[in-house]
Amino acid sequence: METTTRPGTPLRHRMLDDMRMRKFAEHTQEGYIRAVRKLAAFLGRSPDTATTEELRRFQLHLVDAGTGPVTINATITGLKFFFDVTLGQPGVMAKMQHVHVPRKLPVILSPEEVGRLIAAAPNLKHQAAMSVAYGAGLRVSEVVALKVKGRKDRYAMLSPVLLERLRVWWRLGHAQGKILPGGWLFPGMDPTDHVTARQLNRAVHLAAATAGLDKRVTPHVLRHSFATHLLEQKVDIRVIQVLLGHKRLETTSLY
Repeated sequence: METTTRPGTPLRHRMLDDMRMRKFAEHTQEGYIRAVRKLAAFLGRSPDTATTEELRRFQLHLVDAGTGPVTINATITGLKFFFDVTLGQPGVMAKMQHVHVPRKLPVILSPEEVGRLIAAAPNLKHQAAMSVAYGAGLRVSEVVALKVKGRKDRYAMLSPVLLERLRVWWRLGHAQGKILPGGWLFPGMDPTDHVTARQLNRAVHLAAATAGLDKRVTPHVLRHSFATHLLEQKVDIRVIQVLLGHKRLETTSLY
């Protein structure tokens, strides 16, 4: 019987398995692995040998290198998972502290800008995916993982315009053999896998450049714009909370 080996160290495999067990999103897994890789590069040896004092110096190194607070916090979160879960050594992180992140107003597109952005999408699949991100207010991880038939995670809006756009894409994708029976609504190059969040993010960036938008646009900006436009239309914030899938009203208020 043939055996296959996965690239990387056994420690990396264990961390990936720990995250897969918890069904972490792909971009979360990539971020956590990236954090451990940074630590290994700083140490010049295996990251599981780091001491509490070395982790403290690592954070100082990030600060002195001009690393932004969001990146520092993301790195600490990834390392905390690595030491707490994968290694079972929670005490090692004792001297690493999350830093304050200045709150910035989110980028919001006007309805006209949203229309220009979606119209400039590189193809019908990305146009439909971006329409879902805005028209239903879904997270990018939710958009890419949609199936033609799947379990209902939560309620979402589905306007007649969005429904028709999805039908047009479904007919084309089905005819081209890209959408498999019961498969992903937005498949990747291999139809057995869904398009990744990174690929959708690149499509949004390309569409923003094509549309001549001078704002930093991401799929999450479409979700922010969805919530803001509903609020401007006098929709109750608690209704928006449900549509966004937020557990806490305070989170919705930030939108």
